[in-house]
Amino acid sequence: MTTARDLSILAAAPDATPVPEQGDLSLALAGAELIDLVALRAVTLDDDRIVPGAPPETGDPLLREAASLLVREEPGETVRDWLWRRGRHLAARYRTALEAEGLLTPARTRRNPFRRARTAPADPPPRHRAAGETAAGPVLAGLLSATGVADAHTTSYAGLTDEQSTVLAGVHGAVTELAGERQRRASEQAAFDNIWRGE
Repeated sequence: MTTARDLSILAAAPDATPVPEQGDLSLALAGAELIDLVALRAVTLDDDRIVPGAPPETGDPLLREAASLLVREEPGETVRDWLWRRGRHLAARYRTALEAEGLLTPARTRRNPFRRARTAPADPPPRHRAAGETAAGPVLAGLLSATGVADAHTTSYAGLTDEQSTVLAGVHGAVTELAGERQRRASEQAAFDNIWRGE
């Protein structure tokens, strides 16, 4: 199980509060993939630039796809650029893949049992294993805090490698940037609505 899959399962848990924004989760998943690629020695980081290496030996199709999309031309791609490029709609892709594998099942709302609101872990063991990984290490905890599921103020980052710290910092920065963009759009929409109402 990859870090991104663990993250998807934990973010989909019924008790995950607040429910993470899909854009935030997508950025965190792209960061999780990059951390796994570093662990597999498929990439190294030169400061904040990604240096591709040999293709990773992994049975995970989404992680293989991520490796195939690495920019190999000089001067390479920054962590920030990777997060935005790879992260586009990535949460939905992981959700679809995990549902197809039976690791996530659609959860139904109480108000409308026919409406799919969010997914939930299909089987307790994968979620419990992922939860154990979170308790054991700071990487998943850091990624969850970026999505808002875990409290950033209580998350311990002790034991992170320099590469993991760089990627997590990039994820948190990208999520903050995305929140600012959401706020800007909401303000513009509110101003537009006020014009139409004559306020």
